[in-house]
Amino acid sequence: MNNFFKNVLALLGGIILGAMVNGGIIALQPFIAPLPEGIDPNDIESLSRAMNQFSVGNFIMPFLAHALGTLSGAYVTVRLTRNKHLFKAMTISVIFLIGGIQMAMMLPAPLWFEIMDLTLAYLPMGWLAYRLGHKAKGHESPTQKI
Repeated sequence: MNNFFKNVLALLGGIILGAMVNGGIIALQPFIAPLPEGIDPNDIESLSRAMNQFSVGNFIMPFLAHALGTLSGAYVTVRLTRNKHLFKAMTISVIFLIGGIQMAMMLPAPLWFEIMDLTLAYLPMGWLAYRLGHKAKGHESPTQKI
């Protein structure tokens, strides 16, 4: 198979896996950190109205979903590709960051959460996935061409 198509499939696989991890963690939230009574988690307006009732625990699960979704998607992409690992890991991270920015614009959350989420859950997780995936491939030093 052509290297270009392998790379495209690896990127698509990373996006799909990352989205599945993200959605899976969000689906677990009601069991780990339930939302306040009467809030419909599938309704943006309901969430917006009740944001001031959320505890810190209610923000941990979305942050973990964003961070672990990005990390897993970028990691798989690095593991499935042969070169330019940092570029590909960061491509996945930027795609998820764009989604995070869109979500921050749709659902206003406290400023501390938006800053933490947008600065720590995406680009740093892509870099970490690059480091972990690159090392797992048997490369000692991740100093390669981007």
